[in-house]
Amino acid sequence: MSISPLKTEADHQAAHKKIETFRHAAADTPEGNCLDGLMMLVKAYEAAHYPFDLPDPAETIKFTMEQKGLGIPAERLIQLPE
Repeated sequence: MSISPLKTEADHQAAHKKIETFRHAAADTPEGNCLDGLMMLVKAYEAAHYPFDLPDPAETIKFTMEQKGLGIPAERLIQLPE
């Protein structure tokens, strides 16, 4: 099986289908090596086309406390840098 760069969303979807067929492949076999290559290509494609930033930990805690209706102001629990 040949592996080539993922340039389109159709390539991306096709790679996911191929990964599904090789998901139980043993390591260090032709199928396992193909699976590793496909997974690296998909990871690179998704990093380039679907980037996301991780949330700030302090803001995440504050948001969660607000959503749960906790009455303690988050600022008292989290010392933010000045």
